Amino acid sequence: MKPQLLALLTAAAWGLGGYFEKRGLHMGHLPPQLGITIRTATALVVLGAVSAPQWRLVAQAGPRALAYMVVGGGLVAGSLGMLCFYSALKGAPLTKVMPIAFTSPLFGALLALTIGGEALTLKTALGMLLSVGGIVLLSS
Repeated sequence: MKPQLLALLTAAAWGLGGYFEKRGLHMGHLPPQLGITIRTATALVVLGAVSAPQWRLVAQAGPRALAYMVVGGGLVAGSLGMLCFYSALKGAPLTKVMPIAFTSPLFGALLALTIGGEALTLKTALGMLLSVGGIVLLSS
């Protein structure tokens, strides 16, 4: 499957998921931390089963690669990011939270440009500006 299609499916899954997560939090009067735990436990079961054939690769990845995954994915994105996202879902309309929360590509692009060695092109700069403009328009 083409990466662009997978990226579009990712956006759809995250957008649809956010809608149902917000509904579940409010309908069940659940605190954000419990919502994240339910989401994470469900994902752990599904992804654990899907990734089972690849678990042997963990040993050869090396400690630095695993540290990047644990710190970046587990602590920063998975824990801190999700705590902030779920807390925002409890306190504001989805139409305000989702556009702001999903500016994550902008932050990824900024890191890629500043420490990742990627070159700033006119197309990249324009795309970043349009992203910010769209988010301001959607969330205001």
